[in-house]
Amino acid sequence: MPILDGFHATLKIREKEKVTGIPRTPVVALTASATKEYQQKCFSVGMDDFLSKPFTKTMLARILKRWIGTRGVAPVTAPHQD
Repeated sequence: MPILDGFHATLKIREKEKVTGIPRTPVVALTASATKEYQQKCFSVGMDDFLSKPFTKTMLARILKRWIGTRGVAPVTAPHQD
């Protein structure tokens, strides 16, 4: 990422959650680095899950279901224009 890598971004998200008391945001690592050491580093900074490339639609769906559940997410709609 141009400004923050995923590790630093996750640390900032977790710090903001702690300071403001907002609910925890699930963070899933999506990476080409599939080593156990890299996975542990992701978890050590506060990431919640890990998905390495290449991945299948089934693998992605499993991760999304784990963190979103079956309730889904409301679709994003374009703002109303007068």
